[in-house]
Amino acid sequence: MLNSSSSEKAKQLDGGTSFDEEFGNKEPAPGNVDRHPLSGAMGQGVTGREQAPSLDPLADAAGDIDSDAIHLLDGHNVNMDYLPGNEVASEPASDTIDVDLNLSDTDSTLGMSTASSTFSLRDSVYEYIEEYGRTYHAYKAGAYRAPNDEKEQERLDLQHHLFRMTMNGSLYAAPVTNLRDVLDIATGTGIWAIELAQEYPTARVIGMDLSPIQPAFIPINHEFFMNLSLKTEDEWTFTQKPRTVIASIFSALTPGGYFELQDVCFPCKSPDGTLEGTSLQQWQTLMVDGLRKLGKDFEKVKEYGTYMREAGFVDVVEKKYTWAIGPWIRGKKQKPQATWWAQNFLNGIHGWSMAIVTRGMGWTPEEVEVLLAGVRDDVKNYRNVHAYVQMYVVYGKTPP
Repeated sequence: MLNSSSSEKAKQLDGGTSFDEEFGNKEPAPGNVDRHPLSGAMGQGVTGREQAPSLDPLADAAGDIDSDAIHLLDGHNVNMDYLPGNEVASEPASDTIDVDLNLSDTDSTLGMSTASSTFSLRDSVYEYIEEYGRTYHAYKAGAYRAPNDEKEQERLDLQHHLFRMTMNGSLYAAPVTNLRDVLDIATGTGIWAIELAQEYPTARVIGMDLSPIQPAFIPINHEFFMNLSLKTEDEWTFTQKPRTVIASIFSALTPGGYFELQDVCFPCKSPDGTLEGTSLQQWQTLMVDGLRKLGKDFEKVKEYGTYMREAGFVDVVEKKYTWAIGPWIRGKKQKPQATWWAQNFLNGIHGWSMAIVTRGMGWTPEEVEVLLAGVRDDVKNYRNVHAYVQMYVVYGKTPP
């Protein structure tokens, strides 16, 4: 939550700035993360130009895509070295989505390769559960059904870059410039919070998560916690009761404080029916049904604005952005985002699926792997399978 009080996932300064203006020529700030968020495949260095991932279905056919997890509630969070020269100024999604009918091989620029501070921790927090070839958090095990290993951390960093591309380089959309206290719930790798702390050195920034995967060297105005007095982490991450969480956050904010949510809404949609009968469609049906059996609901993202108004927030703003799965979409703004989202999707599908489909739907890991092979083929066949999701940004403030 932003407090200009405070915001949950604080995310645009006034008007937003380009990557070149805000980030392109900056030296890394003291205490910046030691590793490059995009990690090896995406290039190295804190400044300079990165190459967009490539969507060539033939490239690196044996590459590793078995990474990932859904970052619920953040929907994005992490940091990247930004792409000077690859800025994408996004507009909220419209009702019409155009398919680019003039795709060529040069459109396959996406690397779709199959290729602190203050922890109140017990020993169990540092332990990990190994399952399906991945590691999961042991602290309150099972509450978050995605991995927390290095593959997942790299994906979260890539995903954060996608959020910043979509939001014109900004970390948040709420009209707040005088930040004092910021709480980042489900901070993940912590890079979103670290970046905010670097951009606002006089603000106090706190990150909260189940997994202690955040870097050791952080800005002096930033802290990580496993537990806070608010019940938000338990209620949101553990039981997926956003209405309850939002009401709790409303009570915690000072008058005029902002709360912002950034999240991706599943299931996928198609503008032309090409999703019908695909492995991708079968997968998302299993995921939605599996999560519901486990007590969670992907589609509650659509209700965030309603929950905020019910809790008492005023001036609630809801924005929707379209993320196509692969660069089949028309538009110079949307196509690069589609490339990055498709790569993020490929990197994440294994981690997202295993726990949900095996526990929720009773499938064996081997059956899930067979299905995922078909899903990957559909994603890389973006010329013929046109699918997209919508990313929601919702914010509001407490009355003065």
